[in-house]
Amino acid sequence: MLAAGFWAGMINVVVGSGTLVTFPTLLLFGYPPLVANVSNNIGLVGGGLTGTFGYRRELRGRGGVLRRLLPASLLGGMTGAILLLVLPAAAFQLIVPGLIALGLVMVVWGPALQRRITRGRDTGDGHGHLATLTGPRLAGVVAGVYVLGIYGGYFGAAQGVLLVGLMSVLTSDDIQSVTGLKNLLTTAVNVVAAAIFLLISAGSVDWKVVGLIATGATLGGVAGAHFGRRLPPVAMRALIVVVGVAAIARMLL
Repeated sequence: MLAAGFWAGMINVVVGSGTLVTFPTLLLFGYPPLVANVSNNIGLVGGGLTGTFGYRRELRGRGGVLRRLLPASLLGGMTGAILLLVLPAAAFQLIVPGLIALGLVMVVWGPALQRRITRGRDTGDGHGHLATLTGPRLAGVVAGVYVLGIYGGYFGAAQGVLLVGLMSVLTSDDIQSVTGLKNLLTTAVNVVAAAIFLLISAGSVDWKVVGLIATGATLGGVAGAHFGRRLPPVAMRALIVVVGVAAIARMLL
């Protein structure tokens, strides 16, 4: 669990799909899905904070963009966390395999999406920077961030991948700038969801899991911000897919 937390904290900074390592790992150790999800969410907050700090240069001068997007992420995270606690635990257990599968598809499809977007920009089909967006396209970005915040508060696997895809499709911001924003927005969702879990459903928290995931993820966030870009993306994605498929198989069988 400590190693899974470290790996998740590192790849959350770079790729944004760390939950697809930690959550299936907790399922493989026999933790109930709801306890695993809540404890994992709280544990990953530290990695998000260190990863966001590591990308602070990409966030400088982006106050206007954050004033538009951060409230949407926070509201979405609150909505998703409340849905997780209000809906029956059995419903979450039924939905989880599909959510993991969706996250795995996004992890695998992510590179092809980025290549397609890059080709579009090379032919002059850019969409403008986030700071200059107005009208329907800005509304689309804000609405998309809110919806993904709901997903992040409810489950969150590959939320970062989805955010990068959304902002890459609708804007012409470079990938490092988008990654910096992704780190801050996903961390905001995790923080607000963790606060709601602690206030409303503290009994669903396994503090041993939280401690191990938090320790690993916090160190992994530091490593990801400094060294994560040097890791082979194919190897990172392959590990995510293997662990995710194993978790799906365990839940279904």
